[in-house]
Amino acid sequence: MVRQIAMADSRLSQVSRAITWLRTNFSESVRVERLAALAGMSPVSFHRHFKAATAMSPLQYQKQIRLQTARARLLAQQGDVAGVGFSVGYESPSQFSREYARQFGVSPARDMARFHGAGERAHCVAD
Repeated sequence: MVRQIAMADSRLSQVSRAITWLRTNFSESVRVERLAALAGMSPVSFHRHFKAATAMSPLQYQKQIRLQTARARLLAQQGDVAGVGFSVGYESPSQFSREYARQFGVSPARDMARFHGAGERAHCVAD
């Protein structure tokens, strides 16, 4: 598999170009046809090879990156939950909250409050 990634013309290398683009531009709307063109494949072939490489569809992969980035931002600092959702590419705060809760088992606001509340309690105990 590592050798295939290194080979410039391998299918895995082609998919890797699309993965790199997704990781860099995760907040942008994207169509699978655009990713397929970036990888130099037909949409059907690209989708099949992408799923074989990542065990996810391209849009599921993008959603994972968005949600993980949003969680890191929420836990790093207290802030506006809707603003964080918008910053990672969600157009609707309710959609962001729904998908976040589905992924992490708790709403973004509750996750942030729980994390920051636990940090404050730990800080008070240490003093």
